[in-house]
Amino acid sequence: MNGVIIIDKPAGWTSHDVVNRMRRILNQRSVGHLGTLDPLATGVLPLVVGNLTRLAQFYTASEKSYEGVIRFGFATNTYDADGEPVESDLGTAALGCPEGRRPDLNSEQLQKLAVGFLGVIEQIPPPFSAKKIHGVPAYKLARKKEEVILKPVQVEIKEFVITSVEGDRAHFRARVSSGTYMRSVAHEMGQRIGCGAHLESLRRTAAAEFDIAQAHTLEEIESAANGYREQAEAQIKACHSDRSFAFPKGKGSGVEKPAVLPGSGTEAWVGSRSPVLPRGTTTIETQPFAGLESFFIHPRQLLPQFPSVTADEATAARIRSGRPINLPELSRARQVKVFAGQRELLAIATRVAGTLFHPKIVFPE
Repeated sequence: MNGVIIIDKPAGWTSHDVVNRMRRILNQRSVGHLGTLDPLATGVLPLVVGNLTRLAQFYTASEKSYEGVIRFGFATNTYDADGEPVESDLGTAALGCPEGRRPDLNSEQLQKLAVGFLGVIEQIPPPFSAKKIHGVPAYKLARKKEEVILKPVQVEIKEFVITSVEGDRAHFRARVSSGTYMRSVAHEMGQRIGCGAHLESLRRTAAAEFDIAQAHTLEEIESAANGYREQAEAQIKACHSDRSFAFPKGKGSGVEKPAVLPGSGTEAWVGSRSPVLPRGTTTIETQPFAGLESFFIHPRQLLPQFPSVTADEATAARIRSGRPINLPELSRARQVKVFAGQRELLAIATRVAGTLFHPKIVFPE
């Protein structure tokens, strides 16, 4: 099984938790993600499965979009709601804090403050982050109460809008470059106001070309996978005692080669004489997950910045053997997606000279 599937990550899960769960659901070891989400955050988490894990290299600098809530009044050691409250290093109060350190928030003034974060800025990552200090992740040092000094990182905030203010909470919408920490934005806003602040909630609504409308919950996918397993097991139980399936007359019979139903350990039997199954189905061995195809992003929608070309049999053979191909119609493209048919992503090819392209990545059949 190869493809890209978008998960609506639940709160409280790490990105690696989601990857592990999908490995069990799909009975597939090769699963990775295209950009970490903090445990607190929810929303778009693209997963790459099977051979398409090799696409991850093209998504390292992907733009992200978020919606969230910043709570003013106190900072935390993690810069979000999962941390412990701390005394902030308060600067000059931009909006003022009445007695009790309750912030006097005003939507218009907050929006003016937000504008100051737009563009290319220097941002200090949170101490509880995966940024490394002499090879050690910063969060490991922070947990030991050791001093964490991180260097500023250049990021770009392309959109940052305060959409509403309710009491001590400000709702926002943001679009940022890869590597931007909205936790750090919330923390710094609290410092500028003078009352402290932290990120109370965060939802990723888009990452690269993927958005929340394409996302599925883990429960949806697991339920579907279990349904296909049950269908396959029912078909196995319908086998005759001589290990032939009860196919309609003339639709195939006889089975001599054993196979294992993925994830079940149940021994099934697949016809060595290639029985004719109902249209659109395959053998028992692959049928349990055939219906999950609808959950995956169509391969033609991946990496929309690269033009696509469909290879004929001769061209496909050259690519599979790692040989360059000539694409006169794409002479201005730097990289192209090469397909065999409508759904099989065959390769990502890079232009080396003129109209000559060399397959940078070839995906096995």
